[in-house]
Amino acid sequence: MKFSFAVSLVLFVVAIVATSVLYLALDAMNVFASINEAFADVTGQAGTAADAFKITAKGVIGTSVLLGAVNMVLFTALMTLGAFVYNVCADLVGGIELTLSEKE
Repeated sequence: MKFSFAVSLVLFVVAIVATSVLYLALDAMNVFASINEAFADVTGQAGTAADAFKITAKGVIGTSVLLGAVNMVLFTALMTLGAFVYNVCADLVGGIELTLSEKE
């Protein structure tokens, strides 16, 4: 369980950093400004900027944090359950024993 938690924690940090870098790169190219303008035009909210839906850094990174936290919990639980099932199966079947020795 400790190992799977450590792996999921590292993957969580990697996902947050990757999301942040990708958001900053796309924001520098004004992709989100174009999407926000197009969405406002389609929904007819061009004049009401306060109530309009907008893609922001807080929303994107916050969603990434939320999904990463859920992923962390599920990954840890499922890997712990998988290790338990593997150990039970290995005890029942006996597994494979391999003995290596040096050539003389």
